[in-house]
Amino acid sequence: MDTVFAQIKEKMEKTLSVLDSNYSSIRAGRANPAVLDKIRVDYWGTPTPINQMAAVSVAEARILQIQPWDVSSLGAIEKAIQASDLGINPQNDGRVIRLIFPQPTEERRKELVKEVRKMAEDSKVAIRSIRRDGMEKFKKMEKASEITEDDLDDCEEELQDITDSYIKKIDEKSDAKEKEVLEV
Repeated sequence: MDTVFAQIKEKMEKTLSVLDSNYSSIRAGRANPAVLDKIRVDYWGTPTPINQMAAVSVAEARILQIQPWDVSSLGAIEKAIQASDLGINPQNDGRVIRLIFPQPTEERRKELVKEVRKMAEDSKVAIRSIRRDGMEKFKKMEKASEITEDDLDDCEEELQDITDSYIKKIDEKSDAKEKEVLEV
């Protein structure tokens, strides 16, 4: 029984870490190196993440600076950023690339909040799906006489408490991200 709860908690933690990862890629007017995580540069025939071939730093609140370790890869990094869905035109001075993030408009902020809420709702659906799978396991255990009916009721109650706590964590993360997006 404890192993089933451990597996459920592990899956729910993974759901939270996926949500964190998705939230870090949302651009809210601040320079955040995580927006580059999904961009791959063709470096000697291998798709390589930018952070593995350059030092990425936040020069100012809205400026991201990319300084490649191999200067010959500067053009490839610039092309990869332009080809991505980032929506920012890189500025190349021959040694470093600068990405200047514009302040998002009020309309864009509202779109981002909708995106944040959708990601939160998707995570809640995943958590509820994990709860359902857990309940099915417990019901099979009860059918196989591995646990009693009272144990099943206790498991159901504990599983609901765990689910509620993870849903609350998702709500907290969502509220914090919404606040970040709406701040100027």
